[in-house]
Amino acid sequence: MEMRLPEPGDALTGVEMFAGLEPEVRQRVIAAAVPRTYRKGQLLFVENDPGESLIVLRRRAVAVFRTAPTGERAVLSVIRPPDVLGEVSLLDASTRSASAEAIEDCAALALSRPAFMELVHSNPRILDAVMRSLGGLIRRLTEQNADHVFLDLPGRVAKTLVRLAGESQAPMITIELNQSQLAEMAGGSRQSVNQAIGSFASRGWLRTEGRRIVVTDVAALRRRAGMSDR
Repeated sequence: MEMRLPEPGDALTGVEMFAGLEPEVRQRVIAAAVPRTYRKGQLLFVENDPGESLIVLRRRAVAVFRTAPTGERAVLSVIRPPDVLGEVSLLDASTRSASAEAIEDCAALALSRPAFMELVHSNPRILDAVMRSLGGLIRRLTEQNADHVFLDLPGRVAKTLVRLAGESQAPMITIELNQSQLAEMAGGSRQSVNQAIGSFASRGWLRTEGRRIVVTDVAALRRRAGMSDR
């Protein structure tokens, strides 16, 4: 799966929240941040944990999810570089509202809440980027709720695959995601999602390779999901 990577020499390249900072301020942010790596399947943080840091994702993808009392999981979003996660609990000094899991081996930077708040107070322009980030989160959740009302399960599976494919223009896009994870993201049972994947495969829109899904016709998936053509 194609991922946007920061350019060498500046770990914050492409991160919208820090785009308006002067170079020397950016370097201070980088110096204050702690590099972290996460193995596939490792939790970055868990719902109700203290909100102690902002996570700047530098490599691969992270799933943000909520867990029901029954143990079922609902994936809220998939975060990719150069996005950030954990900003909500930093702003309201509350606990984490969701959990985050590396769905691939990941690299990130962790900026502590004191360092983040000092940065916000000394650079008010960051608040604009933070508000845009929160606005994007609200729009994603609103769209997700609408999808559960207006789309059938195969449509939600198709839309999830399109989102995971990202901006890649490659003729074949490999998604490192098993069907259980896909079921959590689409909001359906594994059996129903398997049936949808089988239907898409029979149409030539994708193929499965073990725990991988290789998308071969993004445009067809977009149409099945009711998404507009680009």
